[in-house]
Amino acid sequence: MNRHRFGPNDRDVSVIGQGTWYIDTADRPSAVAALRRGLDLGMNHVDTAEMYGDAETVVAEAIAGRRDEVFLVSKVVPQNASRSGTVAACERSLARLGTDRLDCYLLHWRGEHPLEETFAAFEQLRGEGKILSWGVSNFDEPDLDEALAVAGEGRIASNQVLYHLEQRAIEHAVLPWCEAHRVAVVAYSPLGHGHFPGPHSKGGRVLREIAAAHDATPRQVALSFLTRDPRLFAIPKASSPDHAAENAGAGDLRLTGAELARIDEAFPRGPRPDQLPML
Repeated sequence: MNRHRFGPNDRDVSVIGQGTWYIDTADRPSAVAALRRGLDLGMNHVDTAEMYGDAETVVAEAIAGRRDEVFLVSKVVPQNASRSGTVAACERSLARLGTDRLDCYLLHWRGEHPLEETFAAFEQLRGEGKILSWGVSNFDEPDLDEALAVAGEGRIASNQVLYHLEQRAIEHAVLPWCEAHRVAVVAYSPLGHGHFPGPHSKGGRVLREIAAAHDATPRQVALSFLTRDPRLFAIPKASSPDHAAENAGAGDLRLTGAELARIDEAFPRGPRPDQLPML
């Protein structure tokens, strides 16, 4: 499994991680087994959030006895992101996860609480050892500029954003910004949230042809494309061990320059939207 340095962290994190949005709606034993299988295969990056229902408790069961293997990420929702609210939300997440620390803690999206309050809470939690780093999610370029002005260089570990083959809006400004400021970019819903390109579509045919050349699957090819640069990570969800193994296989897949160009042509990024898309 290919790994890269995650923002300012001194940990090497798997480029293919494990998302948990809606994982609490799946069969729980299968979901736990999927997460454990992912860990077995080197997917140490496990992402969850207080908004994801019972997902944090599913993660807790999966990582029991293996906490030190995991780069664990959770998120605070904007309505809880006041100075005191952020601290309380983090402590609730830690309790549900059965751990004393998060490797990274994110503001899920912009809300009404000033960034100064949220970031001050993050720094307090970091000073107490309850989080080791912090970042943001669903931040567009102007949001990132504001966050940098508040936090300063070297504090924002990551920006988690919607990114898949048919939604490449982050490539216009967000990705270059994050590369310039050494911020990790984490793609959520990297397989399109239930709308992966069909096998008979133009893009689907390209993925199938490239996959066949590597003895891989189209989904593995898509994930490899989305993590082609050192600051790019992806967190697909898996609700079964076999699905987790397929996701993990993308972490060792290397596409050629010609193959990357074919995918780029088949899935054009399109014009820059007025607002950053999010789910």
